[in-house]
Amino acid sequence: MKKTTWFILGGLLVALLLAGVVSNFASGSPDGLDSASTKGCTLNENDEITGGSCMAQNAKDSETSDSPFADYGIKGIGNSALSTGIAGVTGVLLTFAIGGGLFWLARRRQPAESRE
Repeated sequence: MKKTTWFILGGLLVALLLAGVVSNFASGSPDGLDSASTKGCTLNENDEITGGSCMAQNAKDSETSDSPFADYGIKGIGNSALSTGIAGVTGVLLTFAIGGGLFWLARRRQPAESRE
């Protein structure tokens, strides 16, 4: 195999490990936007708004909130670590397949008479 092939396969393996395993160790704390949008509101232990006034009270669910990959997991899988891992691996494989397909379509081709 060419060095380029080994490099691409190695990068794919690293991406799959990061998406499938390391992603489960990401912080579960709200990001900056979530934190800023709840300033002024009182939240319960489930992070539901129970009082006050804040931007988050006007928030609506995304149009894709009921999709199979919503919230960084896969619907129907009870184990959240497994669900997150499978969703990450699926995302990497889909991205790799689409990107690889686009590169394959856009590659430079040699004229027919010079192929020997």
